[in-house]
Amino acid sequence: MKWWKWVGLASVVGVVATGAVVARSERQRRAYTSEEVRAKLHARLDQPQPE
Repeated sequence: MKWWKWVGLASVVGVVATGAVVARSERQRRAYTSEEVRAKLHARLDQPQPE
């Protein structure tokens, strides 16, 4: 194979790997219940804000 075919193959593998990471994080984010999200937002709001 020529070198540019290897570069193309590596870029495709990189895109697929990135998609897998994004899909995994999205599944973890959607696993929260609405009560958990509300509790996290309230906890973040109660923290002191940097000036």
